[in-house]
Amino acid sequence: MISPVYPTYARFDLAPEEGTGVYLRCANGKTYLDFGGGVAVNVLGHAHPKLVEALSAQAAKLWHTSNLYQIPGQEKLARRLVEASFADTVFFTNSGAEALEAAIKTARRYHFAGGQPERFRMITFEGAFHGRTLATIAAGGQAKYLEGFGPKTDGFDQVAFNDIEAVKAAISPQTAGILVEPIQGEGGIRTALNPFMKELRQLCDDEGLLLVLDEVQTGIGRSGHLFAYEAYAITPDIMAIAKGIGGGFPLGACLATQKAARGMVAGVHGSTFGGNPLAMAVGNAVLDVVLGEGFLEHVRDMSLRLKQQLAQICDTYPEIIEEIRGEGLMLGLKCKVPNGELVSACLDEGLLLIGAGENVVRLLPPLIITPEHIGEAVEKIGKACNKLTATMEKEPES
Repeated sequence: MISPVYPTYARFDLAPEEGTGVYLRCANGKTYLDFGGGVAVNVLGHAHPKLVEALSAQAAKLWHTSNLYQIPGQEKLARRLVEASFADTVFFTNSGAEALEAAIKTARRYHFAGGQPERFRMITFEGAFHGRTLATIAAGGQAKYLEGFGPKTDGFDQVAFNDIEAVKAAISPQTAGILVEPIQGEGGIRTALNPFMKELRQLCDDEGLLLVLDEVQTGIGRSGHLFAYEAYAITPDIMAIAKGIGGGFPLGACLATQKAARGMVAGVHGSTFGGNPLAMAVGNAVLDVVLGEGFLEHVRDMSLRLKQQLAQICDTYPEIIEEIRGEGLMLGLKCKVPNGELVSACLDEGLLLIGAGENVVRLLPPLIITPEHIGEAVEKIGKACNKLTATMEKEPES
């Protein structure tokens, strides 16, 4: 029977029915160790008691009013995000793409409010992924996402990642800002170098540009810091977050300094569902856990342990895995075999991983993983690599 759902996803033949912590139980009766984390979303795993409680309690009271009225949960969550970051003000959305749209509009309106409406272009980077809207696919610049959707939305200039001279060469009188992911997720777990990020910040200061960070994947503890920019000892002017802040519930946000948001006055932007009471209850519950004592230290400890054990796999199977990339619990395995083969082999072993660009396999587990979960995952990856190696040895030479 033909599915009534748009065929826009190349789905695995897997139907999760129930999740607890780091595990998913599926319709085929098998339990899987989830190191995909809903693509970096489920920072507290599945069915975390605190999130279930927060959502259930709010659902029994109020789901939706609208942004025509005061929403106390927004004030609370915005205040907490401001206190924990560089920002002075927050706009709530339902997704990362919406948060990036708000960030781009904020950057453009900043210059409009300053009397320079001609400054609307953003410098972005090759390999980037910022979402699936017409503006965000243009910002990402990847041909496979742009194909078939008509003329590319104007206003975005792609340059090579980690190349500060290319950035300088791209600046024009129309440039409004620079949009960058501290770690490119879809692009293959490529990390922005420390000197590069510092030079971007200085360049923005020198040229009157806004530094806009896409921390949709890296934010809310994924990198080992609450936000990845902290590791660079810099601050952005605008930042988009999503994924982790909702812990599985649709939620995103655009954070900005008061100065950067000077053009975002009443009526210039909005959202029907952004910042709804359900999302705010869950977002606050996520922060209760992530900002708790020792949580981020735990993420960094588990990251080190996972990297060390993956390094052993890399040494044992150099014909399968070329290198390990990433920070915190946003790690990637650069493969020598097609990355889909490793993802499928790990799936057969009961481990969920996710492919990415540059022939990389991503590990994006819940941030609550334990040493036991790491040992189990690495064992499964080892078995998968062993089977792939055996298959390679059986193949006849061409």
